[in-house]
Amino acid sequence: MSGSAAVERVGVSLSCGSVWFIDAGRVPMLEKPISRRYLTHNDRIEIADGLAQGVPVKTIAARIGKSHQTIYLEIARNRKPDGRYQPWYAHNQAYLRRQRPKPRRFTMDAELRTVVAAKLARHWSPGQISRWLRRRFPRRIGWHVCTETIYESVYRGLITAVSVANLRTGRTYRHRRGRGRSRDGALKQSTKMRSIHTRPARVQSRQQTGHREGDLLVGAGQRSAIATLVERKTRFAVLVRLERDHSASSVRDALINAFRALPFGLRRSLTWDQGNEMFHHERIEKITGMRIYFADPHSPWQRGSNENVNGLLRQYLPKGTNLNAWSSKQLDQVAAELNNRPRRCLGDRTPQQLMQQWHQRKAATLIRNVR
Repeated sequence: MSGSAAVERVGVSLSCGSVWFIDAGRVPMLEKPISRRYLTHNDRIEIADGLAQGVPVKTIAARIGKSHQTIYLEIARNRKPDGRYQPWYAHNQAYLRRQRPKPRRFTMDAELRTVVAAKLARHWSPGQISRWLRRRFPRRIGWHVCTETIYESVYRGLITAVSVANLRTGRTYRHRRGRGRSRDGALKQSTKMRSIHTRPARVQSRQQTGHREGDLLVGAGQRSAIATLVERKTRFAVLVRLERDHSASSVRDALINAFRALPFGLRRSLTWDQGNEMFHHERIEKITGMRIYFADPHSPWQRGSNENVNGLLRQYLPKGTNLNAWSSKQLDQVAAELNNRPRRCLGDRTPQQLMQQWHQRKAATLIRNVR
C-alpha cells in the first residue's frame, strides 16, 4: 500500500504515519517462512510488550518458548541506537542480516587479510587475533571479525593457503564437536596420596602464585615423554626433559631438579593425576618442600590449565613425535613462545608478563626488608 493509503487505513495523520515508518527502520523486509528456531515478528512484539511492562526477561522467554540467553542476545543485537527495543525495527535488522549471499570480509579487505595472516604465522589463535583487532583498532569496526569468521576464512583458503601450519590445531577442516573423554589413567598405585579435595582455598581460587599443575606429555609408542608444569595463577608453563625414560624414578629426579631451580615462592604445591610415574611423590615433597595433590581418576578438567597447555604443545610436538630427540634448550624455546602469547583468561596479558611482575614485586619486597 502507499503511505497515504496506509495511514488512512490505520486512522492517523500522514505525518504521524511517516514518523512511525521511520522509527521502525522503514521496514523494507517481507515476512517469509523460516525455521521455527528463529524469532518471528510476533515473538519480537511479545518481547517489546514484556519489556514495556517491566516483565523479567526469563518470563518473556518462557512465554515464547525460547531460552533467556536468546532473548538477551536479541535485545542487545537488534535494539535501536538510543537503546529502545522496537519490534519492527528489530525484525527488519534481523532480516537484513539474514540476507544471502554476503561478500566475505577477507575477500574484500586485503589489508585485514595481511594483518591476520601475520598473526597466524606467529601461531596466534583466531580467538587471540579477534580480541587483539578490537583492542588495536577500536574505531575500525569492519576489522572487528569474530573467531568463527577467521576459522572459516582459513579453512576456505581466503587468508593463506590451507595448511596444517596455519592453525595450532593442525587441522584443515572444522572438527565436529562432542569428542569423547579418555578413560585411561586409572589408579595404579597404593601409596598414600593427598586428594585434590583437601587443597586449601588459596590454591583453588588462584589468588596465590606458586601452585602448579603437572602431567606427562607422551611421545611415539609410549617410549618417550616430557613433564609439563603450569602455574595456576599466571599460566606460566615449564617443560621438563626426562633424561632416560618416564618411569617413576626418572620423573622423580627430573621434577626435583626442576623445582630446586625455582625460588620457594614459586613451588608451593603441585597437582597431578593418579599415574604410576608419581610413585615417589612423598620423596619429592620431602626434598622440594612442596605439597602434592592428586586429581580424581578420569577427571582431567580438575587440572584444566595443564590440559590446555598440553593441547597447545601438540602444535609443536604432534602425536607420534620422538620426544627424546628434543633438547632442553629446544623445549625452553617452545615454552617461551607459549608464555609470550596473550591469554583471554588473563585479560589478554601474557604469562611472561605476569611472572615478570611477580619477580619485580619480590625484588621490591627484599629491598624494603634490607632497608
